[in-house]
Amino acid sequence: MKKVLVANRGEIALRIMRSLKEMGIITVAVYSEADRNALFTRYADEAYFIGPSPSNQSYLIQEKIIEVAKNAGVEGIHPGYGFLSENASFSALVQANGMTFIGPNPEAIEMMGNKLAAKQAALIQNVPLVPGTAEPISDTKEASEIAKKIGFPVLIKAAAGGGGKGMRVVENEEEFEEQLNRAQSEALNAFGDGSVFLEKYVASPRHIEIQVLSDTQGNHLYLFERDCSVQRRHQKVIEEAPSGVLTEEIRHKMGENAVKIAKACNYVGAGTVEFIMDEKLNFYFLEMNTRLQVEHPVTEMITGLDLVKEQVKIARGEAISFKQEDLKINGHAIELRVYAEDPTNNFLPDIGTLSVYRTPDGPGIRVDSGYEEGQTIPVFYDPMIAKMCVHAPTRKDAIAKMIRAIDDFRIVGVANTLAFGKFVMEHEAFSSAQFDTHFVAKHFSPEKLIENINPSQEEMDIAALVSVSYIKKDTPAKKVGIVNNQHIQTTSNWKLRSRMR
Repeated sequence: MKKVLVANRGEIALRIMRSLKEMGIITVAVYSEADRNALFTRYADEAYFIGPSPSNQSYLIQEKIIEVAKNAGVEGIHPGYGFLSENASFSALVQANGMTFIGPNPEAIEMMGNKLAAKQAALIQNVPLVPGTAEPISDTKEASEIAKKIGFPVLIKAAAGGGGKGMRVVENEEEFEEQLNRAQSEALNAFGDGSVFLEKYVASPRHIEIQVLSDTQGNHLYLFERDCSVQRRHQKVIEEAPSGVLTEEIRHKMGENAVKIAKACNYVGAGTVEFIMDEKLNFYFLEMNTRLQVEHPVTEMITGLDLVKEQVKIARGEAISFKQEDLKINGHAIELRVYAEDPTNNFLPDIGTLSVYRTPDGPGIRVDSGYEEGQTIPVFYDPMIAKMCVHAPTRKDAIAKMIRAIDDFRIVGVANTLAFGKFVMEHEAFSSAQFDTHFVAKHFSPEKLIENINPSQEEMDIAALVSVSYIKKDTPAKKVGIVNNQHIQTTSNWKLRSRMR
């Protein structure tokens, strides 16, 4: 495999390309109008325009990507995460056109993409499941009777998707029918499938996931856990590896159960098996993500592995070069997702120009970013600016390093989650590892940030200077298909809306 197309954008496209180049592989990017001058577009050996800015007119159009791949003569396609990464039909289409999909086969994606099918697989493998239904619920009366047997509160979940859509916590029988109808309607609108199932609601859950790696020779390994319990709107904000609460015995049991799930769907490549854990450290299978996770860097930091390189080797048919007993946890790693969101306004997404953008550095600090100073955060995609990760010998040291890195990070032009990240790091519940997925609801309020997010006079002076500048760079296209003229402009009527630390 000498040439690979990355069917994604932003920081993950750039991160994948770096590993590919280290392996001597030619990198091919596809980009939308909004990403014409993006870092990943300019970094790739070849880059091809595929359509307007909205993802449903560019990054989600399978035929366009396949056409570019065939014309460019690529041998493999890496989907990254999001977009088409867990689309079984895309995986099949790549294979049908004689290329390698750097990820699992369509059957595994389809099985694990449906939560009910995944639960059935877990049931067959004797993997612990939260009490609930293993079949879709459609009849309201029947669902109500099942809910009473499970015992309130119960959780209604969409069978065909995630991200909190089609999910409802029902506290009592009186509100069950209304919440069921809402969940089914939302699931239908979001995923085209109104199927839902019921689970016992775990009141104080932790979100623990296990990284797995499987090859075509039948080898299945687990690369330890990540704790992803600090979330907002059911989506992760801070992740760490290893967890601050797992014992070696529980870690081993969770790893073995994750491997059972991988075997059940004949998994190939890198994947993540997610579990929910109650306050007594009982764990239950939640779902499997059949792709590279956003938070994969913390696993790389504690294992010394490059998961993208491992994905490529496996896709080439190579066997995993190490055994389970060779894997050891080295130190502690924490990741903060730096979003263009305003934590003082219910994490509302923000857009604007990065008038000042200076990332931290030093030993044990890694920043995966798709932006540079002067670029604009577009409205069309996920508002993530960067993933900042730290690694240190102990959890306490990692927290201290993350606080220092946050203090050294400079962002002006968009609201962001840096101050929120520091709030979490300094909170006793986090430092003591005694927290769950309700951390934000229990401990956070906008008032706790506002007094600490005003920029200094020096930072305002820098921003004022940058805001009136206009930078234009003309660079030649590298290969056919690249539009590589860079235009970075900041507006003279720029308004200070940033949250700086």
